[in-house]
Amino acid sequence: MLSYLHGFHAGNHADVLKHTVLTATLARLVAKDKPLRYIDTHAGAGGYDLNALAARKNREHDSGIGQVWQSTDAPAAVARLLELVQRYNSGQSLRRYPGSPWLARELLRRNDSLYLYELHPAEHRALERNCEHDRRVKVLREDGLIGCLGLVPPPHKRGLLLIDPSYELQNEHRLVIDAVVKAQRRFATGVVAIWYPLLERRWVDRFERALRATRIAPIAVYELGVAPEGRDRGLVGSGMFVINPPWQLHDDLQAALPWLAEKLARDGDGTHRSLAELG
Repeated sequence: MLSYLHGFHAGNHADVLKHTVLTATLARLVAKDKPLRYIDTHAGAGGYDLNALAARKNREHDSGIGQVWQSTDAPAAVARLLELVQRYNSGQSLRRYPGSPWLARELLRRNDSLYLYELHPAEHRALERNCEHDRRVKVLREDGLIGCLGLVPPPHKRGLLLIDPSYELQNEHRLVIDAVVKAQRRFATGVVAIWYPLLERRWVDRFERALRATRIAPIAVYELGVAPEGRDRGLVGSGMFVINPPWQLHDDLQAALPWLAEKLARDGDGTHRSLAELG
């Protein structure tokens, strides 16, 4: 479980999809005045050097953020992410890619709070360094799927829980569902965003059916495929389940997904799926 390092995959197509959904969700949530609590169960290092050995090994960012980061025709939800990536690079060449903690810190306000969980010792140290001057942030070296339960409901009853595991464990999707069910029992109106990999369609379908079978709350799905699915083809896409999606989020992402599928597809084989469930 502690062998996964996101630096090998930073800025790939899955990051672009995940962070488009994340920043669009946060933008809708901060439109209201009340304070917001942001909880990240698998926060990583907080940001990544694309010239580091890990990132250069497979250069996954070249076919991800590298394809779109200077685009001028992106839909609003994608354009927001691209502006943040450009800001993270100080308007220069693409040398770094921000993790979800940095993106959340940029979009959240002075009266909001962030709780960032990371178990990997090296990643945890990097995350602490990246956040050490931000008083809104608490960095915790604990199991985020367990720790998050003690943070809900927030005082102002407004929160976003991001769950972004590596799914290295065979039953990790079950651990995710169990944590979400427990969190929703305590905080039924909380927004939860769950990232998942698209390696095998049957696995995704089982995960989605099991999540919907809990009947905890409305669930939206936003999925991006960059290549045809098949055995041993590797990561050909990813998706996000959003529980209790904010108002108008679906409109934002319906415009973004076709554009991403066109720009990030391998050999023109991009696909996308969006599904909103009404409460």
